[in-house]
Parts: sequence; C-alpha cells; structure tokens
Amino acid sequence: MKKILGIVTSILMVMMLAACGSNKNELVMATNAEFPPYEYHEGDAIVGIDVEICKAIAEEMGKTLVIEDMQFDSVITSVQTGKADLGAAGLTVTEDRLKNINFSESYATAAQVIIVPTGSDIASPDDLEGKRIGVQLGTTGDIYAEDIADATIERYNKGFEAVQALLQGKIDAVIIDNEPAKVYVEQNPDTLIIVDEAFTYEEYAIAISKENTQLLDDVNAAIKKLKESGKLDEIVNKYISADN
Repeated sequence: MKKILGIVTSILMVMMLAACGSNKNELVMATNAEFPPYEYHEGDAIVGIDVEICKAIAEEMGKTLVIEDMQFDSVITSVQTGKADLGAAGLTVTEDRLKNINFSESYATAAQVIIVPTGSDIASPDDLEGKRIGVQLGTTGDIYAEDIADATIERYNKGFEAVQALLQGKIDAVIIDNEPAKVYVEQNPDTLIIVDEAFTYEEYAIAISKENTQLLDDVNAAIKKLKESGKLDEIVNKYISADN
C-alpha cells in the first residue's frame, strides 16, 4: 500500500510540475470587463486601456497575456490565491487593499464622480446626505459611500446595473469612476449628467500577490519603460481623447 501511495504521489507531483511549467510563458490577468474604457467587451474580445497595458507588460516580459473575466470583488482574491498573476480592473490603491496585496507603480490618475438625473437637486458630494446611492460592489465608490451620513447604499455587481437603477428612479445617484461615467452619460445625454465636483481622486495600479516580489519588480520595470517610451500615453489616448 505504501508503495502504491508513493507512486500515486510521484505521479501527482509530476502532473503539478508539468501544469506549472506549461504556464511559465503566460501572464494571467484577472479583470472585470464591465468598466469602459479600461476593460470591456467588444464582440467576443475583451479590450480597453488595462488590457493593452497588461499586453504591453507581458510583451516586455516575453510572455503571452491570458485574460480571466470575473466579478469585480473576485479580482483581488484571485490574485491573492494565485489563480491570477495580475489584477487590473481600474483598481485604486488603498490602505486596506495594501494589507492583502502589493500594487505596482501607478499608471493612471482617476476620479470617483457622481451621476444624477437631469434636474436633480444633488450638485455636490455634500448633497448626497440621506440619499439613495448606487455603487458597484467592492469598488472604492462602495467603500467611500459608507461615510455619507444617513445615505442608503444600494450595491450592484456591475456599474451598468447601478446606472439602470438610476434611470428607473430606484436610486438618486451613482458613484462611479469618471471614465465609465462619461460613457454612461453619453449613452443617455438627455436624462443623466455628471456633477461638476468630483467625489474623490485616486490612483490606479496593478494588483500583485505579496508573495511574488519578483513579478512586482518586473511589472514596475515594464511600466517604467512604457512611460519613458510614450507607449503608455499612446494607449490611454487611444481610448480617452484630450477633449473629454
């Protein structure tokens, strides 16, 4: 019996090593492709700023990027557990998140903004007190909304779902990142607007496991090259015009 168990164990170890070896040339990116223009579906493909940045990083490292689409609140967990190498989904660097994962150097500055119906009495973040507010589950909008006095927070799996609830009159406002907010308002120009004053400002970066310090160094080195070469600005400008 011990001999049989030994053989089985050896076979399993070989299989595990083979599986790891087969992925050595791949870089797995966890994302939530519901966040235009950073990541979204275009036909059968997932495209966007984060996707192109991570592809460029993978190329710098001599690897092929593999994209895993999932719920937003699963992205960081996927990186922590090693199911993905990177997490890129418009992720904001926060102190709470830094307790569980590392972040790369920032590659973009963003803002959380407030979407409201045309004619709303909400004109600034201060006016959110006591309102019904929609957020995407697990985002910084979700986190920061907790500090709004007497507000009722409604959480949705997708930003699009929060916006639909706003259009249906189920909530009073949506807190979401600036660039996707622009997309949603452009799709509903007669019914939605973005409040002039931003809710918060923040930095986007790539999530990497605390155990994988070498990958963190490699990703930071690649981001530095992309910045110096102008490639990073080129990617961002492809999706976000200077006029927006």
